[in-house]
Amino acid sequence: MQFWDITLELLGGFGLSCLLFLMTLLFAIPLGLALSFCTMSKFKPLRSVSKVFVWIVRGVPLMLLIFMIYYLPGLIGSGTLNVFDYLDRYFTQVSGSQELLYYGRFIAVLIAFVINYACYFSEIFRGGIESIPLGQYEAGQVLGLTRGQIFRRIVLKQVVKRILPPMSNEVITLVKDTALANAIAIPEIIKRAQLMASSQALIWPIFYTAIFYLLFVGALTLLLGFAERKLSYFKA
Repeated sequence: MQFWDITLELLGGFGLSCLLFLMTLLFAIPLGLALSFCTMSKFKPLRSVSKVFVWIVRGVPLMLLIFMIYYLPGLIGSGTLNVFDYLDRYFTQVSGSQELLYYGRFIAVLIAFVINYACYFSEIFRGGIESIPLGQYEAGQVLGLTRGQIFRRIVLKQVVKRILPPMSNEVITLVKDTALANAIAIPEIIKRAQLMASSQALIWPIFYTAIFYLLFVGALTLLLGFAERKLSYFKA
């Protein structure tokens, strides 16, 4: 294979990695915010269950969580195929192409990523919300604002500023964690490079994948740095 052919093949895999990255953020951020409210709830049973759930998910390696979500339905069910295998077959039959054979597995990985990162994000959100002085809420009440208005107009922007650096670290970690999708044979960029290594005895594409990650992380670093500068007016 020529250099550009390999590059295009890896780009296809990296596109799948980027899709996993974007969809994880899309679902994990609001879920993490909701989970943070649960862990701060005054209703003790809800708060306790939420904290235990976050503790379990944060204590389990992400790869193990992927295996659990993908394989447990098949172990619990009576059939030989789990729900994700059925989805693989369904998408393949509907499209008439083997290219969609991994879609069920992709959904399993996405669920694992969303649960994992929602728990990490929830702790970041909780720390940011609890770091706002009580006087900020009292000032909003004096102005006649409701609890929702106080949160949206006074607290939220300050929270975003405070949580942006730790959130940036998690977002960049998420880029690299997408490589774990190949644990269940999803053809993301590293999996495609490994297939080239086994089928064509080409080892250098595996190291070439680092360029894709470095460029993407570099772009994210610039974007997140720009966002921090835009919020610098909250500095004392």
